[in-house]
Amino acid sequence: MFGAAWCGDCRRTKKQLDSLGVAYTYVDLEADPAAADVARDISGRTNIPVVVYPDASHQVEPSNADVESKLRELALI
Repeated sequence: MFGAAWCGDCRRTKKQLDSLGVAYTYVDLEADPAAADVARDISGRTNIPVVVYPDASHQVEPSNADVESKLRELALI
């Protein structure tokens, strides 16, 4: 997951993943500004969060329902 502390949607998605007990890597774009280019290359957008899944799909600014649905599809929850 690519995100930043100042981003409300990022905090919400991070909290959701934590509460579901899903293992993930958090890439803090404030700590690693160059990672913003990676996130943009993946999503084609500058919006965050960008959540990348094990099947190489991704979601940009997903709702909690979108994240949960994808995690269930991948049998991660």
